[in-house]
Amino acid sequence: MTTPTRLITAVAATGAAAIILAGCVAKNDVADAAALTVSSTDGECAVSQTTATSGTLTFDVSNDSTQVTEFYLLAEDGLRIVGEVENIAPSASRTLTVVAQPGEYFTLCKPGMLGAGVGKAGFTVTGDVVTVDGPDSEQKQQAVDLYAAFVKDQVGQLVPAIDDLVAAYESGDDDTARALFPNTRAFYERIEPVAESLGALDPRIDYREVDAVAEGMDWTGFHRIEKDLWVPAEDALNADGETPAWQDWAPSTTAERGEFGDQLIADVQELYSYVHSDDFTEALDAQGIAGISNGAIALLDEVATGKISGEEDWWSGTDLWDFAANVEGSEMAFSLVRDLAVAQGDSGADLVDQIETGYAALKESLMAHGSLDDGFIGYGELSGADKRELTDLINALAEPLSQLTGTVLS
Repeated sequence: MTTPTRLITAVAATGAAAIILAGCVAKNDVADAAALTVSSTDGECAVSQTTATSGTLTFDVSNDSTQVTEFYLLAEDGLRIVGEVENIAPSASRTLTVVAQPGEYFTLCKPGMLGAGVGKAGFTVTGDVVTVDGPDSEQKQQAVDLYAAFVKDQVGQLVPAIDDLVAAYESGDDDTARALFPNTRAFYERIEPVAESLGALDPRIDYREVDAVAEGMDWTGFHRIEKDLWVPAEDALNADGETPAWQDWAPSTTAERGEFGDQLIADVQELYSYVHSDDFTEALDAQGIAGISNGAIALLDEVATGKISGEEDWWSGTDLWDFAANVEGSEMAFSLVRDLAVAQGDSGADLVDQIETGYAALKESLMAHGSLDDGFIGYGELSGADKRELTDLINALAEPLSQLTGTVLS
């Protein structure tokens, strides 16, 4: 459940256990770094080494494919971006420099800058922990840049996922569409506040029926498709708990499915165009580190106000997928500003400990009901005790998290 007027308070991506600050720099600025070479082709991402020693690393990336490409260094979970270089033209080269802490990572190339990418492989950094020095302003800007990279990556994966979902929906292959629906939404849920800043775009993509009716809008997007895929029982009520689900509604015709599906594709493409625009960069720079910190809070609020009540995915019962994606996005935003909070002294370090403990407890409780990779149980299968436990854990995390922005800005 979302609102169209919320400002960007978006998530960011970086390793929670090992922060890596990264940027695309000129090659003559990295003479002291240990050079690794990367060849990005249409089907491979060949890195010259799979191990390195902690400290400053450079990846000299050559695009040997037929498309514009990107190179990523990902955290151990394979999701969080800890360094990336993009827009590498065919036959061109770019350099990525990172200060790498010990740990396990993945390398990945993305020819065409869409989809899940190719050649994902493990990359190990050994050695001692490195102290990252540098002006505070530089660290903050690097955090903003990594957030932008994460958003572009998630929307880049959302585009083909939406294409697959809509193709199944429009063709009447409802079993396939139902299977694709929750994980497709996860890409959107991790970066949801970005669309919320763009006026009517988020309502077109993600409004529930009750919200659209209340505001006199045409109801389109994910949840319009959801209701077709999970046809409600004759005695079912809408999310307002009062309106019969079948009142003034009928399953979409083939032609109507085509219209709803094509509209969702167009809306997601608009989102893709925006996050690759100067407007997006300027908006992020204007909000700075506060926007990232507030994003952690906003995404947890999404869980508290919609997902934990089961009102978001009213027909499918797939709220726990949305729940998990929101929590992932929130934790990523926190992880990016974590060290800035610790730098404020004992109070900042204590706050970070409370927040990390809260995330760990919430994720452990959520994992008892499934995962994004393997699937969750339906929301209706949660007991009252399950819901109370999750609610209590959200509230316990929300209190210290609400202090994060003030701490990093102090």
